[in-house]
Amino acid sequence: MVNPKFLKKTKIIATLGPAISSEEIIKELILEGVNVFRVNFSHADYEDVAEKVKIIRKLSRELKYHISILGDLQGPKLRIGKVKEEGITLKTGDLLSFSNKKNNLSENEVFMTYKNFPKDVNEGETILIDDGKLSFRVTSTNNIDKVTATALVDGILFSKKGVNLPNTVVSLPALTKKDKEDVLYSIQLDLDWIALSFVRNAKDVLDLKKFILKHNQTAIPIIAKIEKPEALLCIDEIIANSDGIMVARGDLGVEIPMEEVPMVQKKLVKKAKMAKIPVIIATQMMESMIQNPVPTRAEVNDVANSVVDGADAVMLSGETSVGKHPIEVIKAMKRIILNIEDDPHILMPPHTPELKKDDRYITDMICLNAAQMVDSTKASAIITLSHSGYTAYQISSYRPLAHILVFTSNKKILNQLSLVWGVYTFLYEEKKSTDNTILDVNKMAKSKGFIKKNDYVINLNAMPVGEDGKTNTLRISLVD
Repeated sequence: MVNPKFLKKTKIIATLGPAISSEEIIKELILEGVNVFRVNFSHADYEDVAEKVKIIRKLSRELKYHISILGDLQGPKLRIGKVKEEGITLKTGDLLSFSNKKNNLSENEVFMTYKNFPKDVNEGETILIDDGKLSFRVTSTNNIDKVTATALVDGILFSKKGVNLPNTVVSLPALTKKDKEDVLYSIQLDLDWIALSFVRNAKDVLDLKKFILKHNQTAIPIIAKIEKPEALLCIDEIIANSDGIMVARGDLGVEIPMEEVPMVQKKLVKKAKMAKIPVIIATQMMESMIQNPVPTRAEVNDVANSVVDGADAVMLSGETSVGKHPIEVIKAMKRIILNIEDDPHILMPPHTPELKKDDRYITDMICLNAAQMVDSTKASAIITLSHSGYTAYQISSYRPLAHILVFTSNKKILNQLSLVWGVYTFLYEEKKSTDNTILDVNKMAKSKGFIKKNDYVINLNAMPVGEDGKTNTLRISLVD
């Protein structure tokens, strides 16, 4: 088990790739602070993914430290095809045609992977290529196989660059044929989370949930990636049907004006916390460290602000997948997090659970009061037994300045909860009385270094013990 002294409440997600090529590097990344590894299915080789997953699971067992694995689906990513090696040089006002046919293209014509592009696009809409470095305005479409557009800026168009259509209602499904294959492979590997790209509405999430349950006996929690303007228009419905969200600032910052992204990020984090689901901040967190051994001041501030906003996790992409300094980037990010995350600015303003005539209301109120009591008691930890993980999400949403320790017999949630702010999990399969259970888990927490003699801890339990019931009991304990 990693020394609790160095455990963060804000979690770090590292993307797997060529830079993380051995068991030794993966182990060092875990020991330095990685909580979740991301499989980017846009670039993943199945054989390599299987090997890396095997290594991560092996290290989790050896280190007795639960690591989560997130499968990130590519989604309907639009790209242009190959162009000449030196690229196509464009001046403002030049015309460029986009065809859904690969062959017999003219000099100023490129292949577009999106077959229905001529049918979906309308005159006057914007086409953005290469993360917005090139922009075009549609001048005409024949609604069959060709769209013509005018260049709005000077630039060079290179092969296989991504395309964004911020004004176009895209008819492609959020779950592509490739995504379905990747989901089935994720099920086969027993991945802990699946991220759905380019979510536009709640139906996209529900379609993925149905597909998973059709092929798997149990659900896999879904992270909805927010990177389309349409998603912002129905964000409450998306959040209500998702198990978590990701603020994917790369495509989002292309699809909406980039100056709007910071406030959108803050609003999305707040909405996720109010809904008690985890929220991930992603893209260009410390991108300069792909090449450089230290981050820029601006990147340090960006990570710090994401922590202050209250994100459950911050995600690294190229920094760890292809970067020159994967270990150094984790160390740098951990230093920022540990320096920032206990600041009172990140505390969640108390929000009383909605009155309901069911057991969940009792659990919700106990979790709220447990989180609030941390301030007055200076408790070192909130310790809860949980079968579903529900209490962990509830407590975490209030961002208490105490470790949230979850003891569970449900092996499925041991890894899943590693994504959630402040939460650390432990396998516990005993069926004892409430008093003995509390003594037992407190002793275990002490032996692992989370609490020490004369610390106060807040214990949450379901009574009677052993029925996997809902949390209905709160008790303050003084550690012997």
